[in-house]
Amino acid sequence: MNTRSSNRRRTLAAVGIALAAVMPLAACAGGSGGTGSGGEGGSGGSDPEAFTVMTANENPVLEEQLDALAAGACEAENEALPLEHQKVAQADTVQKVTLLASQDALPTHTIAGTALIRPDGDLGAAGLVGDLKAALEGADAWDNVLPAAASTVEQVYGGFVSMPYQYNIEGIFYNKQIFADNGLEEPQTWDELVEASAALQDAGVVPMTEAGANGWPLTRIMGMYIFRNIGPDAMAAIRDGDAKLTDPEYVAGAQALADYAEAGYFGEGFSTRDGDTSSNMFLTGDAAMTYDGTWLLSAINDPDRNQIGGENVGFMPFPAVDGGEGSIDQYPANAGAPMIVNAKEFGPKVTDWISCIAENYGQQALQDAGVISGFAVNGEVTDISENTVEIQERIAGIEETTLWFEALFDPKSNSLASTNVTLLTTGQMSPEDYMAELQASIEANG
Repeated sequence: MNTRSSNRRRTLAAVGIALAAVMPLAACAGGSGGTGSGGEGGSGGSDPEAFTVMTANENPVLEEQLDALAAGACEAENEALPLEHQKVAQADTVQKVTLLASQDALPTHTIAGTALIRPDGDLGAAGLVGDLKAALEGADAWDNVLPAAASTVEQVYGGFVSMPYQYNIEGIFYNKQIFADNGLEEPQTWDELVEASAALQDAGVVPMTEAGANGWPLTRIMGMYIFRNIGPDAMAAIRDGDAKLTDPEYVAGAQALADYAEAGYFGEGFSTRDGDTSSNMFLTGDAAMTYDGTWLLSAINDPDRNQIGGENVGFMPFPAVDGGEGSIDQYPANAGAPMIVNAKEFGPKVTDWISCIAENYGQQALQDAGVISGFAVNGEVTDISENTVEIQERIAGIEETTLWFEALFDPKSNSLASTNVTLLTTGQMSPEDYMAELQASIEANG
């Protein structure tokens, strides 16, 4: 490794952020729980006796990192308002949060269901969802939120109402050595990706591995073709009834995926391939590419799993579609499970806590747990992998994101999209029929 690469591995400098404006969630009428402009930091609530945080049992990292902040960078905030933890099983979140809200016992800072916290959801409509952007702006701490995270949270929830403790973007991981051996560069368009895949197949290499058994990795590719073709608001138009999946430009996405699969570019048996098998195919050099999220970094950074070496792992955005309205710079992204602040308890001391987290969590979680968040890394981080550094720096430079194909679907349509994509990619369902069935489900259940 050269000196420049070595230095980048050892140190990740603070990132300067130029933020895009994000519309805050409109204040809901009635009660002391509104998210209006009253109170210090734009919160309008009254401080509780403790900073109670309810997280999922399945996510011990968040609890650990908040404890570390309470003992370190946020010690003063913790002394003023002691941190206390509550836990809930991920699957029980909606039921638990709904019950606590009905009893006026919602924790100060809590995991919540996505549908609950949107403006028309139970918590949103009741004025229980605190406006985090207003609070952070009032405390001069908004600059600690990465523009990409602000964009994603606003798109998913209708306002910046969730702390982005985890942040993932999606794209195509590729084997640099295989690309070099075959004279290939990163494809910039879908047509170039297809041409590169044909060349790899001719060379005896599986071009792209996906966990077809899971469904969603395949619909992600179709969805990204649609976003690149139509633009970042493509699926919002479906939700709002301004377009239908049966429109030709949407069917084109299903056709592109079906054609790619029919050409054999996913390799044999892809429709029954699970996630671990697919990741291992890429990490052992049996496939040249895989479309995935940056959660794959945990496997890439594991020397027992990554047999091709971190230096041979590249990452590129989903390519453009010729003549399309979308941009190659718009990455699909998610910000983990929603973590809101109870508007009724969003007082000055809670605002101080949230501001301290926004300022320090990015560095703390990356250094201690290797977690990439939606917060700026304000300081030096040592001994993290080159791959993690590269992804963090890429995220810091993103201004606009897209959602994923099913992000705005109802549960039944979401399931149908994954179930039927196997039929689509194995030639048992036409692109037109795939989109027609999905559109009918959305109209019936949306």
